[in-house]
Amino acid sequence: MITALLVLHVLAAATAPSLVRRLGSTRAFTLLALVPAAATAWAALRLGPLRTTGTAHAETLTWVPDLHITLAFRVDALAWLMTLVVSGIGALVLLYCAHYVDDEDEGRVGLMAGSLVAFAGAMLGLVTTDDLLVLYVFWEITTVLSYLLIGYQTTSAASTRAAKQALVVTTAGGLAMLVGIVLLGHAGGTYSISELVADPPTGTVVTTAVVLLLVGAITKSALVPFHFWLPGAMVAPTPISAYLHAAAMVKAGVYLVARLAPGYADLPAWQVTLLVLGGGTMLLGAFRATRQTDLKLLLAYGTVSQLGFLTLLLAYGSPGATLAGLTLVLAHALFKSSLFLTVGTIDHAMGTRDIRRLVGVRQRMPLLALSATGAAMSMAGLPVLLGFVGKEAALAAVLHPVDGWRSLQGAAGVVVVIGSVLTMAYSARFVWGAFTDGARPPVGKPMPPRWHAPSWLLVAVPGLLSVLGLVLGPASPLLESVLEPHTATVDHLADVYPVHLGLWHGLGLPLLVSALVWLLGAAWWGLQARRPVEVPVPIWPFDAGRSYQHTVRGLDRVALETTGFVQRGSLPMLLGTIFTVLVVLPGSWLLLEDPAWPQEVRLSDGPGQVATGAIVVIAAFLATRARRRLRAVFLVGVTGYGTAYLYLLHGAPDLALTQVLVETVTLVVLVLVLRRLSGRFPDDPTVLTRRIRALLGVAVGAVIGAGALLATGSRVHSPAGVGLAERAVDYGGGYNIVNVILVDVRAWDTMGELSVVLACATGVASLTFLTDENLERVRAGLRQVRGQRLAAVSRSAEPVASTVPWVAGAGLLDQSRRSTILEIVTHLVFHTIILWSVYLLFAGHNQPGGGFSAGIVAGLALCLRYLAGYGAELRAALPVMPTVLLGTGLFIAGGSAVLPMLFGSPALRTWIADVQVPLLGEVHVVTSLLFDVGVYLVVLGLMLDILRSFGTGIDAQIRTEREDREDREAQLAGSAEPEGVTR
Repeated sequence: MITALLVLHVLAAATAPSLVRRLGSTRAFTLLALVPAAATAWAALRLGPLRTTGTAHAETLTWVPDLHITLAFRVDALAWLMTLVVSGIGALVLLYCAHYVDDEDEGRVGLMAGSLVAFAGAMLGLVTTDDLLVLYVFWEITTVLSYLLIGYQTTSAASTRAAKQALVVTTAGGLAMLVGIVLLGHAGGTYSISELVADPPTGTVVTTAVVLLLVGAITKSALVPFHFWLPGAMVAPTPISAYLHAAAMVKAGVYLVARLAPGYADLPAWQVTLLVLGGGTMLLGAFRATRQTDLKLLLAYGTVSQLGFLTLLLAYGSPGATLAGLTLVLAHALFKSSLFLTVGTIDHAMGTRDIRRLVGVRQRMPLLALSATGAAMSMAGLPVLLGFVGKEAALAAVLHPVDGWRSLQGAAGVVVVIGSVLTMAYSARFVWGAFTDGARPPVGKPMPPRWHAPSWLLVAVPGLLSVLGLVLGPASPLLESVLEPHTATVDHLADVYPVHLGLWHGLGLPLLVSALVWLLGAAWWGLQARRPVEVPVPIWPFDAGRSYQHTVRGLDRVALETTGFVQRGSLPMLLGTIFTVLVVLPGSWLLLEDPAWPQEVRLSDGPGQVATGAIVVIAAFLATRARRRLRAVFLVGVTGYGTAYLYLLHGAPDLALTQVLVETVTLVVLVLVLRRLSGRFPDDPTVLTRRIRALLGVAVGAVIGAGALLATGSRVHSPAGVGLAERAVDYGGGYNIVNVILVDVRAWDTMGELSVVLACATGVASLTFLTDENLERVRAGLRQVRGQRLAAVSRSAEPVASTVPWVAGAGLLDQSRRSTILEIVTHLVFHTIILWSVYLLFAGHNQPGGGFSAGIVAGLALCLRYLAGYGAELRAALPVMPTVLLGTGLFIAGGSAVLPMLFGSPALRTWIADVQVPLLGEVHVVTSLLFDVGVYLVVLGLMLDILRSFGTGIDAQIRTEREDREDREAQLAGSAEPEGVTR
């Protein structure tokens, strides 16, 4: 069922933008709220089985079997409680957004709606998964979605800055957490959370892994010293803050602590880290909350304080503290989301949330004031609300430390009391500032600029959340019975004082301390209320926010200086650095170690290989001595063609064909680029520079050669190619082993290479001339070619052939540079070459060829058309944009990967069939041909993109420069005075 609910969230998130455009924000958000509501209803139905038997609901679906990753979901008492929190409040927040969000920008509203639903689904997966690796996936999904939601106001610099800050902090913690996950899973032999908690491994590695996991929890839940990102995230719309920063995102770290506590809460590193940071966060956040004049910032710092409180309780290590912590998790989600939404309603109606400007809110919105007061009372721990029940249980758990008051647990009890006093103070400050006029100074800030009555839903949703806190207070014993299976597992510390949930436990120490907390908190608020409202916060010697800014600026500066030092714009220096590292590191190892060299080295199999190798070496040497670019290009081409011939002599015709084609394309590209460069190399290196380059080249060759020899002599396992010839026929249905490897055995690698080709094509287009002007020129050329053809066909008086020139755009060509023989021969052989490329495509599974080679052959045919008639002829040969071919090819290749999955087979699975075709007989068909077709189109699109960029793009530059030069010469000639004219 969890899997179905997650799929439902994904579908809703994907269709949310479309729903917003078609239905409007009100109906779209209302419809989307049904998705998390369904998860809430399912969790509510699990209440009976959890109370009666305590049995956890489990689901398992294999995901990545090679990595032993499964989509395992387990809903026990803790997951059930978190599901109610993240899904129930998520549904109410979406319902609230239906009347809060305007339709002024449907694109941004649609993104917000989709992100909120996706976030609810990610949190549902995070709190129910039983696999650490899958938990990390959901963890990072929430990080990315929170970045999108916090940065909702894309035109606001503050919004963008806050989103980046939250992303950087939580992502850094997530990376540390990933390392901890790998260490813990390796030490325990499993990534199952329930197994790692039930039978926890031990040792230094495990302690390190747990600490790294806690780093992720600390950054996610905004504990000191990473607390600063949470108040900064308040630039997000208030419903987003209510969900992410009260009920969902920040609870992820708290949930992780609660989930791991049964197995690891007895570790000293656990106790010191979480009790110290949790207590410090509780005090710091509460103190900062008492000084705020912005209602939303007051709640933000209060949330920071409460997160520290929750972490302290859940990390304490006793059943009573865990019970209190889980109760307060639910209570905090209810009262804090209610208060955040209350602030949203006030801001929506009054146009401000500054307590110095709010006047008459209680009179204008009495129901909202009543519900917010109830939520604030729950936050302060006043009877008879759920917050009071949780606070009483927390005091009962921490005011009786097992190891005495001088222990870490005793210090935690003192922190809880002081933090509760401050919580009472800022709760009173919220009610006083929002709903009384005493917070407004007599002079200074103006009155609220506007007022309009909010819709009933903006009052009903926070009111419902507040009422739930009131109802669950008397019903808390029922909650205790549900949570008992989890709290009983956290038994590292015994409860000296019995801890139970309820409204009355007698006149004991917890109630007396609670009364003292209320009195001291009211006194603190009274002192604050009599002072000027705008109280400056003391400047601490350490400020986490400023430290973050300084760190980011320092990293930017280091990156800039490093890049400036390494990337000096000199290609020889860059290559020299790369080659030096290549020589020093592997070369030093070869000299210092005693590697296992092969016993026998066979230099050649015949004189042909020796002669070809000698030619390659001579050409390479002469290329280093060449001073002219074209000569160097030709000599480098000789080395490439010589290598292809060596492949052929070794019995690899497929590799030889590919090498020849690639070398030809390389020559074409270099020749096209050489038109914009001088004939000679611009640098004239000194003798010393030449010798250093020669020495470096010899060293690189020696290291690479030694590495190749060492690789052949170091084999300890059978070659991967053993049995591949037979496997290629059985598995891939082809006799061309190379092609079967590309489209079957290593098809995922090929898919990645196609993506790289697309990236390269994009880079080529970006770097070379694909401007709006040139795009318009391409379209004009296409229209011209089509017009010529239509005009030729429409003329009935003379044959069509006599009106169509050999090349398109013949009138635009330089007549002195035209070659009639080349134009005629090109048109005669072009279709033959295309036909040959198609043959290579279809025959490549059994004969030399394949989609890659076929695509290059077709591209070379286009290159021939370009040489015959330049850009117009190229557009006439293939009148489509390269992006169409590239996108279509990748779509076909991806479709061939997904298609087998629709029939229950693995991705990229090849099906083989022998089909009887009339006139042709039996035809051997493999579905991997579709993948090869995708490769063919991608390579053809890349070739077309290269020719359009390095060919027609450079042509346009040359033509523009020639026209400018002619215009300047004409202007100079026109401005010269006639001979014989005197002044």
